[in-house]
Amino acid sequence: MASRISLKSKGKTPTKPSKGSVAQSFKEWSTRALKKAKVVTHYGFIPLVIIIDMNSEPKP
Repeated sequence: MASRISLKSKGKTPTKPSKGSVAQSFKEWSTRALKKAKVVTHYGFIPLVIIIDMNSEPKP
């Protein structure tokens, strides 16, 4: 006997986003934003210090 493939989804499929999914998506968004900010800070801090130092008085 051949097995049939079912197209029915298992579990709940909400029609509108619940507060839990909004909170989860905000958490994912904030995590991604903080990871990007960490990389920018890591690679941009020393060049920023050098640029500020070169534009300040007294000149080296």
